[in-house]
Amino acid sequence: MFWKLLAASSAAFALSTAAYANHHEEGHTPEVGYSPTDLIDTAVVETADGRLVGEDMGDVHVFRGVPYAQPPVGDLRWRAPEPVEPWQGDRTVIEFEAPCVQPMVPDPSQPNGGGVVGVKSEDCLYLEVYAPEDAENAPVMLWMHGGAGFLGAGHLGSYDGTANAQNGVITVSINYRLGPLGYFAHPALTAEGGPTGDFALMDAVAALEWIQRNIGAFGGDTSNVTIAGQSAGGAMVMQLLSIPSAEGLFHKAIVQSGARISPGRALEDAEQMGVDGMATLDIPADADTDTLRSVTAQTLAYNPSLRRGISGALDEEFHPSSTRDAMDNGTEFDVPVLVGSNMGEGGFSRATEVARLAGDEGAAAFLYHFRYMPEFRQASWQNGPIHSAELMFTFDSLETSSWGAGMTEAQDEAYADIVNSCWTNFMKMDPASTSISCANGFEWPAYSAETNAVAVFDEEITVGDASAIPDGPQS
Repeated sequence: MFWKLLAASSAAFALSTAAYANHHEEGHTPEVGYSPTDLIDTAVVETADGRLVGEDMGDVHVFRGVPYAQPPVGDLRWRAPEPVEPWQGDRTVIEFEAPCVQPMVPDPSQPNGGGVVGVKSEDCLYLEVYAPEDAENAPVMLWMHGGAGFLGAGHLGSYDGTANAQNGVITVSINYRLGPLGYFAHPALTAEGGPTGDFALMDAVAALEWIQRNIGAFGGDTSNVTIAGQSAGGAMVMQLLSIPSAEGLFHKAIVQSGARISPGRALEDAEQMGVDGMATLDIPADADTDTLRSVTAQTLAYNPSLRRGISGALDEEFHPSSTRDAMDNGTEFDVPVLVGSNMGEGGFSRATEVARLAGDEGAAAFLYHFRYMPEFRQASWQNGPIHSAELMFTFDSLETSSWGAGMTEAQDEAYADIVNSCWTNFMKMDPASTSISCANGFEWPAYSAETNAVAVFDEEITVGDASAIPDGPQS
């Protein structure tokens, strides 16, 4: 519906442009103005920052390109995100804003490894909200996309939150700073004071704070927020489990193919890596922050020494210790965790370790292994579902995902309905629960060292023994 309407609006714009030319030639004042309500059915929400005008899609309201922090440009580059400046009157949020700066493939018309094509911008701290119509105290999921920490965007079709909203869950999907703009340390930046290093994680905390301030206006429950991510986004979830400023801002966690328990990196080591990386651009080691910020975002994103960023920096103010240490000490935030990986990738042993450490006391942990093979991918996924393959099922986004659109069969759609119900019911469940109830009657038990229980998503969904499942073909 949305894309058809946008196509219609493009046609209307073309007609209006022609009309303007005719009037201009005849010396008349053009009458070509229109508002969003002329093009689509709109939904209006009054947030703490100002009024938003999004799209009313019937049972789901969608708000695209909502700012959750000030643009991190100029003097705000490599600083903790600042709150949005409130605005007067309507702010139309019908179209996605540009993804964060990242490198592209040689043919810029083709998507990069993170699925992104087209315009990127350093001004990119925006989010999408998919909310049920007339939501009231609905669970909320904050989604952090994958892309190795330097690619990707929150608006991609696999992350479409429509099915979540139809199942009663609000999805908030964010862009966060990537690569050298999201993960960077340098002595000059440290000398400025304030938190430094993991700016992408600071963005995630800012998004959680935005949810606490604003999601009630969309019908969301601020006391039932799930942080979720896949790959690099899952790694962010892991880190948020021990970041002091995130405590109390979320109540459950989902880690999809991102169960990396890193020990972190000493700030001094990260600073030296920043100095060494800048040296490849002929920036001297004693450069001041004005010099560092004068380097263009594109220069940073394409530099081989910097483009992946310098992740894991531990600083006393924002990120004083790693989740690895917190889990070993039993001091991570005690929230239910859902974690797992796919058959065609490595990492199941790490997911099992996270389930063991997160579920050893207090809130439960739920472990999965995804094996379902749609017919249209049988030939290309020789070792089973590959990295990211589960997304179009967990989101029930087969028809918006670039991997599934136009190729799926009725059995795939039915399977996605079930998988999505498992995920959304986890978001809905009582945090004290020790099982997840899925739509087909499957009861997913919590993992424990005694049972080794894992939900195996194959043609049939069954409870398996995690100790009998290999780590994966890429390990």
